[in-house]
Amino acid sequence: METKKKIHNGGYLMKKLMVICAPVTSRSGYGEHARDLVKSFMTHDKYDVKIMDVRWGDCPRNALNKNNNEDKKILDCILRQNLNQQPDVYVDIRIPNEFQTHGKFNIGITAGVETDIVSGKWIECCNKMDLVIVPSEHSKRGFTNSIYDKVQNLSDGKTEKIGELKLEKPMEVVFEGADEDTYKPLKHTEIDKEFFDWLNGEVPEKQAFLFVGQWTKGGYGEDRKDIAKLVKVFYESFANKKKQPALILKTNGATYSILDHEECLSKLNDVKKRFPSEWKLPNVYLLHGDLSKEEMNYLYNHPKVKSMVSLTHGEGFGRPLLEATMTGLPVITSAWSGQLDFLDVEDAMLIPGDLKQVPKSMVWEDIIIEESKWFDANEDAMYKALNYTFVKGEETRARAKNLMNKNRQKFTLNKMTEKLDEIVQKHMKDVPQQVGLNLPKLKKVDKETPKVNLPKLKKVTEVV
Repeated sequence: METKKKIHNGGYLMKKLMVICAPVTSRSGYGEHARDLVKSFMTHDKYDVKIMDVRWGDCPRNALNKNNNEDKKILDCILRQNLNQQPDVYVDIRIPNEFQTHGKFNIGITAGVETDIVSGKWIECCNKMDLVIVPSEHSKRGFTNSIYDKVQNLSDGKTEKIGELKLEKPMEVVFEGADEDTYKPLKHTEIDKEFFDWLNGEVPEKQAFLFVGQWTKGGYGEDRKDIAKLVKVFYESFANKKKQPALILKTNGATYSILDHEECLSKLNDVKKRFPSEWKLPNVYLLHGDLSKEEMNYLYNHPKVKSMVSLTHGEGFGRPLLEATMTGLPVITSAWSGQLDFLDVEDAMLIPGDLKQVPKSMVWEDIIIEESKWFDANEDAMYKALNYTFVKGEETRARAKNLMNKNRQKFTLNKMTEKLDEIVQKHMKDVPQQVGLNLPKLKKVDKETPKVNLPKLKKVTEVV
């Protein structure tokens, strides 16, 4: 059924048909980003939105609740059968080697890759699109800094350079906005009492550091978030001390299964075995499982949680880090990649380090290439940052409040929605808009309607 929007001259403007291919039901970072983008396009009220829901790795596909009004709007847009017409706008929210071009205007939206360069395959796929959108300046640099030689084989077995493969289509940055109505500062009395008491019971320490993120594949120092090294540095920072904080790891692998839970515990025990058994190590708590957005906000605001920490090798954006800043929680993290768009050295503790070649175990054909590098945070600097925050918590909290005020002005979901519309309209300005006309209604002729007397025609009898 055709969707129309009334315009001031009495006619109507037909909404453009937009088909979005994205993992909207997936419990993953891409899924969360995709759902926000879908909501933004719906808010623009310029498109008749239809969705092709796709999987994202092995992540669960149960993120949407049909009893939630916002979720139901997305569920109602999911296609159950093939369309019989070409969409005016096709939006593909996946990694570039999965991009398709089904529309009259094609937009690719991707987090990019967390390393310093992307593969030639990704450049080729982005060049098929009319517009590519990424969430950070770091992600954009990964594409613009990747230039490859185009070569042809000669008859003598040698090769000859015939050009360069580089990004040729427009690429714009649209940050991942945080919902300011969900992620916000709370007084202790505003935290759900059951949740408040539960965390106090599970974590008896007065102070705790918090990590949020997926524990991906790879051995020690090789998983993208570098969680094992974070745990090691935390142990070293507070081992054998009279007063010790806790570390809460809100993490999981690909799923929330029992096997996944056991795998995470096994990885933690492997780190713990690096230390002498007689050492008194601080406690690390595994928070494995799904929390709602509201519960995550309770976690960020809980009085015993003193700082968000991460030694990530690289982020396309760093969504949980932004969410934490929206509540006024101090942040300690790597001084490289996507999170630097919304973190600064004045109000966050950014850990220095070096770019190092990605480990061979992380090389992934056409996605993470062997020549690429990612960030390796300095352990001594992290050691000092943890101890400083533990002792000088009030100082870091004051700086975090400054950052919260700035980010709640600039990096909200509403601001993202505005930015997305501005950029898409700029690049679609030459795409013709379909306009329908309201024609006057014709009146039915009845008996009382006067007839028009037409002149009688004379028959021509002679030819002159």
